[in-house]
Amino acid sequence: MLYQLEGSQAIAKAVALCRPKVICAYPITPQTHILEGVGELVRNRELSDCEFINVESEMAALSVAIGAQATGVRSYTATSSQGLLYMIEAVYNASGLELPIVMTLGNRAIGSPINIWNDHSDAMSVRDAGWIMLFAETNQEALDLHIQAFKIAEKVKCPVMVCVDGFILTHAYDRVDIPPQGEVDEFLPSYVPHVSLDVDNPIAIGAMVSPEYFMEVRYLAHRRQTDSLEIIQCVGEMFQQKFGRDSGGLVRRYCVDGAETIIVTLGSVAGTIKDAVDELNLDGQSFGVISIVSYRPFPAEIIMNSLKNARKVIVVEKALAPGVGGILSQEIELALKNTKVEIVSVIAGLGGRSITKLMLKECFLMKDHARTTFLGLKEDIIAREYTPMKCCGCEGST
Repeated sequence: MLYQLEGSQAIAKAVALCRPKVICAYPITPQTHILEGVGELVRNRELSDCEFINVESEMAALSVAIGAQATGVRSYTATSSQGLLYMIEAVYNASGLELPIVMTLGNRAIGSPINIWNDHSDAMSVRDAGWIMLFAETNQEALDLHIQAFKIAEKVKCPVMVCVDGFILTHAYDRVDIPPQGEVDEFLPSYVPHVSLDVDNPIAIGAMVSPEYFMEVRYLAHRRQTDSLEIIQCVGEMFQQKFGRDSGGLVRRYCVDGAETIIVTLGSVAGTIKDAVDELNLDGQSFGVISIVSYRPFPAEIIMNSLKNARKVIVVEKALAPGVGGILSQEIELALKNTKVEIVSVIAGLGGRSITKLMLKECFLMKDHARTTFLGLKEDIIAREYTPMKCCGCEGST
């Protein structure tokens, strides 16, 4: 059924359709409306047989979810930005214990200085924590990916983080199609845990692992991730067959075949990029777009096959590794290491900076890109605030 809803409310309804038994809630902008929405559904008994737990911190939120999931019940939470950093120990614990928790990450910049607006620095800070990470382009995708996330997590015994751009999606009102409860129940059956804590049959989880076995533990985590590529794609195809929407899988391809220049990105900015590409192609240019849905596990082979015949690849990313440059672009470079494709990293939208079609079109049409380009950088502020460093005078310096 079609609704006009705020993105956070659409996500809340999607989570409720998945019938979690425990929801752990701690507010932080911009995900607060999601947990408020789910809490209201629990209070109204639209989501029944569910314990909604208000906790005292983000660390507690995920820790309680870990405890609940370990007893064999479907669990959910959400966070953003500094909240994700506060729960970082539990983030690693959840994946290390093979617990299929689903968590929404309302993507937001990480301070200091404090900034509550959208970029992907929070997601990139945990990219190696062992979670599957799915990025939504639209609110419809955000809704659909949560339903798929529970199925994926429980199939591969791995937690899933659904990344949704803060404010751009979480606070935007849009038309969404919410499937009926019965159809979601058919797609996502009741949770059957692979292991659960039982006082009548006690076991230990998360015990100390010595050097003789720790490498094997980490290899198994890596193997689960790589094997889940096929599962993510399969679940996406199952979802499309049942609900009629191609909103899952590993990547989105747009005007890629035969394109000389291909733009690669994550999240909601893909929509603006597609609009820019449409206008450029009408003027006789040759551009395509790849939007990555599954950032972890990283679909390197699919990306390589999609990009290997391009002349240039421009990676538009909302995160920066200071002293290095683009993060996503490094992974694209690794995927294309045996090709001669030119790769350019464009850092854009940090801290919620606007990204317009005009800015993108001018950037895409540049003939000579710097290896790392900062879209919309205010050079006058840089000149005023930064004093170039001089050599300390040590022997052999120039």
